[in-house]
Amino acid sequence: MNSTKPRLQALRDAVNHVQFNRFRFWFQFAAFVLFVYGGYISINLGSHMPFFSCGYNQEGRAGVCYLLPLQHQLGQPWPRLFGMAGIAVLTGFLMFALWFIVLNKGWCGFVCPLGTLQDWLTALRRRIGIRYSTYSQGQFAQLTRVKYLLLALLVLIPLGIGGGLFSHNMSPPFCLICPARMILPMFTGDFSQFTVDFSSKTSMIMTATGVSVMSLFLVGSFVKKRFFCFFCPMSALHYLLSKPALLKLKKDGSKCTRCGDCYNVCDMEIKEIADDVRTANIMTDDCTLCLKCVASCPEKGALQASFAGIPIFVSTEEGFIKRMGKGAHHGK
Repeated sequence: MNSTKPRLQALRDAVNHVQFNRFRFWFQFAAFVLFVYGGYISINLGSHMPFFSCGYNQEGRAGVCYLLPLQHQLGQPWPRLFGMAGIAVLTGFLMFALWFIVLNKGWCGFVCPLGTLQDWLTALRRRIGIRYSTYSQGQFAQLTRVKYLLLALLVLIPLGIGGGLFSHNMSPPFCLICPARMILPMFTGDFSQFTVDFSSKTSMIMTATGVSVMSLFLVGSFVKKRFFCFFCPMSALHYLLSKPALLKLKKDGSKCTRCGDCYNVCDMEIKEIADDVRTANIMTDDCTLCLKCVASCPEKGALQASFAGIPIFVSTEEGFIKRMGKGAHHGK
């Protein structure tokens, strides 16, 4: 027993001194390859993924984003949906929740292919030397509501389709406008989604909107860090289920000096991470649990990531000094 504690401490020290940006880059890269190309080697992790592993990436996908089957299920005729089929909907939601509970919103910060693409576009912008744009606090407060509106529409429109209130050509409504529908298949050589469907007025509007959103995603992600994450309904769904998740972001306000380093590296411009010294569970609805704030904090134990209550990555002065040469780029 006595020998176990020093080993655990040695492991924690090794984690705390890791070159975090390099580790995260390679983790994201591996996850991107797995979920965009894993299907080619028959990897199939199901249809309840808590991030954008796009179902329209027909051959390459190693799993399917849960929002696709959810919309199809909710679009069933009401007598069927509110009968036995409702059990399948609840079972699917439970499977999604079990996937999600492991990494919490870390799925956004480390695994989601769309999140990774946004980080790569940010890296390209930084190399070119173009400064990123920011939101005012008023804009920030308004934007954070958009993802909840999209989540509500993602549920209500399919229900309306099942009840005969909307056209089936609107289904699946969010997937038709999600940038992943066109962008992720592109990486496997499939450009078939880069079209506007003129078969009906509704189809034309939905697919044209999808092309517009995809274009906005590419431009917005180049000038604004994690641009799409502010509007992502999956992120909203994550936050609603985040309390029982195993991975947590914790803050000890008594050790915080409000230096602002954590806010400076936050891609989502979350001021609470620096200013709130009272809340222990510091993760907000916009947080992606990328853990860059922990890596950039110089105060020992002020910020930490814990898994099932066990600290796995803790801010330290030594770790900060080791990482700061390759840390997130302040003000860029």
